[in-house]
Amino acid sequence: MQNGTTEQPPTKEKDPQQQKDGVPHVDIVQKSIGVLGRWHIWICLAIFLVKFPVAWHQLSIVFVAPRTEFECADPELNKCAANCSRHTFDRSVFSETIQSEWDLVCSKQYLADLAQTITMLGILFGNMVFGYLSDKFGRKFPLLGAVILQAVSGTIAGFSPWFSLFLVMRFLAALATGGTMVTSFVLTMELIGTEWRTVVGILYQIPFNLGHLLLPAISYFLRDWRYFQTAISLPSLLLVFYYWVMPESPRWLLAGGKKEEAIAVLEKAANYNKLPTKNIRTDVTDYLTHKGNSEQINNRKGKIMDLIRTPIMRMYTIAICFNWLVCGLCFFGVSQFIGQLGGNIFLNVALSAVIQIPSTLFACWATKVWGRRNTLISANVLSGISLILIGFVPDQPTWVKSTLSTAGMFGLALSFPTVYIYSGELFPTMVRNIGVGTSSMCARLGSMVAPFVTSLVTVKPWIPPIIFGVIPLVGALLCFKLPETLDCKLPDTVEEAEMFEIRARQKKMDAVANGTEMVP
Repeated sequence: MQNGTTEQPPTKEKDPQQQKDGVPHVDIVQKSIGVLGRWHIWICLAIFLVKFPVAWHQLSIVFVAPRTEFECADPELNKCAANCSRHTFDRSVFSETIQSEWDLVCSKQYLADLAQTITMLGILFGNMVFGYLSDKFGRKFPLLGAVILQAVSGTIAGFSPWFSLFLVMRFLAALATGGTMVTSFVLTMELIGTEWRTVVGILYQIPFNLGHLLLPAISYFLRDWRYFQTAISLPSLLLVFYYWVMPESPRWLLAGGKKEEAIAVLEKAANYNKLPTKNIRTDVTDYLTHKGNSEQINNRKGKIMDLIRTPIMRMYTIAICFNWLVCGLCFFGVSQFIGQLGGNIFLNVALSAVIQIPSTLFACWATKVWGRRNTLISANVLSGISLILIGFVPDQPTWVKSTLSTAGMFGLALSFPTVYIYSGELFPTMVRNIGVGTSSMCARLGSMVAPFVTSLVTVKPWIPPIIFGVIPLVGALLCFKLPETLDCKLPDTVEEAEMFEIRARQKKMDAVANGTEMVP
């Protein structure tokens, strides 16, 4: 699958493969419709709308299954006594949750956590299934199908009379959510010109942050989980307008030899961007004529074992996969844990969402000025220390933990876009898609474990923040084993990646020997 995260901005060094027989290889899409114009912006704004329900479905567990006080209906029994057949719940904040609906407390508490694990499992499968469908049938129609499935299954989940049906529908909604994530991101990256790809790839997270911010507002006015679940699902139906306004990816069309359809999309985009169209047909024809030779050079296939075959690639893979695990486990785990801190749940979640917007914008600057590695290290250290402190500070005043959790979320929100860019640049071309896909899968596995870590708050309140704090610090330490990739020529083969690391080590040794300081 052509993954947008693997296409990077031009670098300072020129790739020798950019020329063949003295003829430069030109990005036909970028040449035809420009790097970033009015057409790109409007299409991206439309695509970005899909990120709102992505945030809602991934994080809805915070308000669908919040921590709720309860007692045994028989006041003479302990609330978790084996012979306590029914419980009464505190409904002062939420009128109905899935715990109160299906009595998911005590020995059944794991079922509430399972609902979130099922969600993350669905997203994992959705990434894979819709990744395949988008490669086979294009980006547009799988994206359209995903938003419809998301709306229908999510709404049915809100009306489910049985917990088992709720889990099935939640899985399907998550499957669709995973589909919208992968297809929308790939489509965005395939339309944007190289010099704006990194920035737009980071800004792509902003609608997710805004969706997260809207979540406590929706829940504040809809305190019954059924109404809340329906409210976050139905808006996806509005996205059926994609059928009329969303173009098919011209890169996918060209890759499939669909010449006339690709020309139609490129000419329409060029017209909207006020660019000349008279040479597009000729340029596309020349491109398709010479594509066979280009593919022989660029389509060297790698295997998953190449990620661990050599010592340096094995080190890269372990370090970057662990940092993806940090993002998945800690971001979604802390998002859920924040809902269980003392104080106002709506305010706590809103604060954690608000801080993600400046964090994402900061990532645009930091990854360029500090570099990828230093940004990721700094983000992990900030989140790790903040979250560990939550485990030790007193519950009162409540603003202390709220402030620390907000700082932790700032770091975690900075880590996510950084690790996206970093992993896309770190793996060589021949295994880049495999590398990014494998490492991002670690984030999904982490997010599946997250609710069970969060539930440890019922054992000891300090356990979850300590776990969520230590893991990013381990990730920061592993980053020291990775090279800086800012403005470096991206390696094409595993051998080039090995030589890049060997040369970097040699330069560092020479600098130490000469008494000079190396800039990472």
